[in-house]
Amino acid sequence: MRFARPRLSQRLKQRAMAIGAVALVLPVGAGIAGGAVAAAAPTHAGPAKTAPAGGYEELWVPSSMGPIKVQVQWAARGGSSALYLLDGLRARNDRNAWSFETNAFDQYRNDNVTLVMPVGGESSFYSDWYSASNFNGQPVTYKWETFLTQELPDFLANYGVSRTNNAVLGLSMGGSAALTLAAYHRDQFKFAGSLSGYLNISAPGMREAIRVAMLDAGRFNVDAMWGPPWNPAWLRNDPFVFAPRLNGLSMFISAASGLPGEFDHPRAPIDYYNTANGMGLEALALANTRAFQVRLASLGVPATFDFPANGTHSWPYWGSELWKARGQILDTLGAW
Repeated sequence: MRFARPRLSQRLKQRAMAIGAVALVLPVGAGIAGGAVAAAAPTHAGPAKTAPAGGYEELWVPSSMGPIKVQVQWAARGGSSALYLLDGLRARNDRNAWSFETNAFDQYRNDNVTLVMPVGGESSFYSDWYSASNFNGQPVTYKWETFLTQELPDFLANYGVSRTNNAVLGLSMGGSAALTLAAYHRDQFKFAGSLSGYLNISAPGMREAIRVAMLDAGRFNVDAMWGPPWNPAWLRNDPFVFAPRLNGLSMFISAASGLPGEFDHPRAPIDYYNTANGMGLEALALANTRAFQVRLASLGVPATFDFPANGTHSWPYWGSELWKARGQILDTLGAW
């Protein structure tokens, strides 16, 4: 879940990076409900036979939800592996936040891996929903798992992108979703990464928190996604529960302490408010992630964990963690 809030760091202003992490229940920055559907013409009349070597493109990919915009940076030397980067709870319908809140493109520009950034999916958890949300008049039923594991890889295969040699990484909502997608689609993903993810959804209060967060982010009804709290879909999408499925998967899992760090420089009252929210949200992510670490240890399932001593629930820290995960990702995919 993107339990994140909008804030700006002076240091990142100097780097011309807009920092906009959105809070669990802050009534700001909500995207358009059902933003996954985009009425625009494809940039290509037809798919290429091989992936271009380097460069950036915006593709429009057919799906059961309508055409979905996907931002792509092609592998530097035409390699076939891909890294899917998932957004947070308030995912916008115009750009994936990884593309403008971080320097992800620069980090991987010279690497032989294609960056794949799907656009849209506010409050979706990148799941296949039971129905469209009835609270906000959502025009379509989210089918994000189908899109990311069937429709999108089939489309990218026309460009020479592998269906089987891929990584998936996300923050907050996208962190738990990345582990879910990898757990149930091991033939597609060799690596999964969660940054400040909520990985113990069955913990007391978590289901209620998700319900409130989704109402705030676009007025989405969680019952349309996973049903009432006793529905088995909640367990299917809880990393703590499906942890045995992750054995043998390369994983990078991180959460910071919630204490302000190098990117936190509040000045105005709203800055202090946002920083305080980011501290609490990251502390919650840390508790979830620590519980998940113990769960994996009890199962004998290895993973790489990183727990920075300082850091709030915000984009500059996630950009730094993406860089830390880079070597493991490239090693796993053979994409140097």
